[in-house]
Amino acid sequence: MRLAGAVAGAAAAVLVAAGAITYAVAGDDGAGRTPSAGSADAGFARDMAVHHQQAVEMSYIVRDRTEDEEVRRLAYDIAQTQANQRGMLLGWLDLWGLPKVSADPPMAWMGMGGTASGEDGALMPGMATDTELEKLRGLDGKRAEVFYLQLMTDHHKGGVHMAEGCAARCTVGVEKRLAQGMVEAQESEIALMADMLEERGARPRP
Repeated sequence: MRLAGAVAGAAAAVLVAAGAITYAVAGDDGAGRTPSAGSADAGFARDMAVHHQQAVEMSYIVRDRTEDEEVRRLAYDIAQTQANQRGMLLGWLDLWGLPKVSADPPMAWMGMGGTASGEDGALMPGMATDTELEKLRGLDGKRAEVFYLQLMTDHHKGGVHMAEGCAARCTVGVEKRLAQGMVEAQESEIALMADMLEERGARPRP
């Protein structure tokens, strides 16, 4: 119950914040300027939407590979929270009249263009490779739980890095606040997943 309550509380806080931000005006940076296609605001929205989509995918995979209620609850919370946030990010791009796909490499808005190789499908920090996703699909029970928790820990660490970048570089207030909320929620979930791994005799990957 300790873990379940903490996960539910963290997810609820993010969803409440997300709901408030949904109704906020994200049309400009507060000075009447709409973000440009090459801005940190647009880059973060595009890249984090892709990053979030993989987290949703992994969470639905593990939900069908285990009967463990704690893992299934965590996976559901992550899937729902990140699908909601992804919709907001894509909605802001529409509001700004900006494309959802860019010719710039992923993470260029953080000065990391070209450092994310995209090898085997891993386009950005923390993203699982296509091979790892296929492995997750082939596991079940405790093995699926452990591998999911390890993959999602890496995924969250990459997401925190990106969200910290937006909190420092983005100019649209509601987007900066969403990014900071992501940092706090995902760091909390990283700690929870470390506990869950320990309970299963495992640890996060180095």
